Amino acid sequence: MELLNLHRIVDVTAAEGPGLRCAVWTQGCSVRCPGCFNPQTWTTRGGTLLHWRDLVSRVLDIDGVEGVTLLGGEPFDQAEPLGEFAAAVRSAGLSVMTFTGHVLEDLPPSRLLGSTDLLVDGPFLADRPEPSRPWVGSANQRFHFLTDRYDESIFTTPNRLELTISPEGAIELNGFATTEVLEALLERDPR
Repeated sequence: MELLNLHRIVDVTAAEGPGLRCAVWTQGCSVRCPGCFNPQTWTTRGGTLLHWRDLVSRVLDIDGVEGVTLLGGEPFDQAEPLGEFAAAVRSAGLSVMTFTGHVLEDLPPSRLLGSTDLLVDGPFLADRPEPSRPWVGSANQRFHFLTDRYDESIFTTPNRLELTISPEGAIELNGFATTEVLEALLERDPR
């Protein structure tokens, strides 16, 4: 399979992993965690089909990113074409961070897993919020340093929430903020 089914791409973000990254959300999720931040990505309908090579070209044309973050949906539902994509961007010097609702022990070997530097695994559990580590929503989710590209020093990175308003007026939000952070923002400007 050569085509990816994608929900969204943010070319440059500081809210979806270490450093500046391109974030790629897949469309389609077989895990479907209750309370998911992105339930609109569960169905395989409504995404944008893109050849993995075209995504490589797009990412390599972005200046200033150190890597790519693959989110979902569920990236491992598209392990074959995402594996080709991840291997290509890694060979060009970029890092790959992948989120999955599965646990590492249940993932079969794949090119996607083999081309991932930093894996965050585990389903989102709404009753186990994670306030201290960046990028994860629940305390059960684990970080796996699959290469020496990153280490535990990344845990000093704060969670970020990014709001983008396009010239046409479309509003996009990405990143993660705790309820406390959102409440503090509303207290400053309740509009």
